[in-house]
Amino acid sequence: LAPWIPVVGLEIHAQISSKSKLFSGSQVQFAAPPNSLVSFFDASLPGTLPVLNRRCVEAAVMTGLALNCSINKKSLFDRKHYFYADLPAGYQITQQRVPIAVNGSLSYSLCIDNKMSQMVTKTVRIKQIQLEQDSGKSLHDDTRSQTLVDLNRAGVGLMEVVMEPDMCCGEEAAAAVRELQLILQTLGSSQAVMAEGQLRVDANVSVHHPGEPYGVRTEVKNINSLRFLAKAIDYEIQRQIEELENGGTILNETRAFDSKLGCTVPMRDKEGKQDYRFMPEPNLPPLILYDAKSLPANMNHQQVINIDWIHERLPDLPSVKREKLVEQYGILPEHSFTLLNEDGLAEFFESVVKQTQMKPKKVIGWILNDLLSYLKEHSLTVKESPVSSFLLADLLNLLEKKEISSTAAKQVLAKLWKGEGKTPLEIVKEQKLELLQDQEELEQICQAVIDGQENE
Repeated sequence: LAPWIPVVGLEIHAQISSKSKLFSGSQVQFAAPPNSLVSFFDASLPGTLPVLNRRCVEAAVMTGLALNCSINKKSLFDRKHYFYADLPAGYQITQQRVPIAVNGSLSYSLCIDNKMSQMVTKTVRIKQIQLEQDSGKSLHDDTRSQTLVDLNRAGVGLMEVVMEPDMCCGEEAAAAVRELQLILQTLGSSQAVMAEGQLRVDANVSVHHPGEPYGVRTEVKNINSLRFLAKAIDYEIQRQIEELENGGTILNETRAFDSKLGCTVPMRDKEGKQDYRFMPEPNLPPLILYDAKSLPANMNHQQVINIDWIHERLPDLPSVKREKLVEQYGILPEHSFTLLNEDGLAEFFESVVKQTQMKPKKVIGWILNDLLSYLKEHSLTVKESPVSSFLLADLLNLLEKKEISSTAAKQVLAKLWKGEGKTPLEIVKEQKLELLQDQEELEQICQAVIDGQENE
């Protein structure tokens, strides 16, 4: 039999970093008391109207530019109708016809056979980026057989990034989402913390034989972990292959990933396609953006959004940061990936390098092998490290001056982890004192043994 070809496309919802919601002045805050951040508009009271949040538009433009998209100078808002308890209006305001950004691309790197030294760069096409509202949250209480609704999240601004089906496995999808996550965090357009629901992924998966049309796809909804994303996609690929080889058929359905069982489970079928009854949003005019050429001379700059102005202020993206780390410090490319993948680790490394006489190539070993291993072992972030960049640099200076050995340096580092507030030099002096005391005790024991033998 001809081999099966898996096809994976992603739809990613990123919560925009903004103090207020997309169309209302309600505050955005994670884990606030239920229903404490709900405006009249969020609750869909009659007569309330949407007011577009400028910050959310700028974040979407910034993200589109970073992902090599074309920014539409005129985009439109639409109503997407569906009826859930956590969507009070009965519709979501989104951009179905003309989104804010289209036709982009995202390059990401992938390890071959899990070897960091063997990496390949791949590219996934970005179909579009659209602005839309988030829904509220339904909390199911099984013991009381009731569902509680929290509308704090209702109306929070989202960017939906739609990726073309250019990937073929869970590892590729996880690598692409991780790169997107780093880009969003670098831009500041989204904090993209998956554990807090700020980055949620829907994966569309299908399989087919070479030369045949794409197979029937299933959608795995609301995955909030990179590890679970890779597992869910790989499981779904294997499930579909086994189903087809056993003479079965694949249903066009929505599935969820059960992390405890490690498998996908059916949620609802899509055979009878839901009619969302899309219509133009009557309460919002077209969103008009400008660039340097189209900006009218008499226009108030504070009342418009200039695409070129945003483009000029884009920070260095992760790919550029990696190149600079390799070029400036002479470290291996794979080490630059590790430094950027851990939040704050690249800054920690550069801080140590500035404060020590040790070469960066040797510093990176201590950072990745000792510091990072300890942090992961104790589930700590770089910011929570009991060993500051100053203390580590101080220790490496002692080692570089050959005042202590590498073995002794590791012993000192082990004591620094305890966070007793002592400097490496103070610990070294204590260790030498301890060593001297141990030596005196050993000499006393030896002398006692000699004296005993002479008495016999």
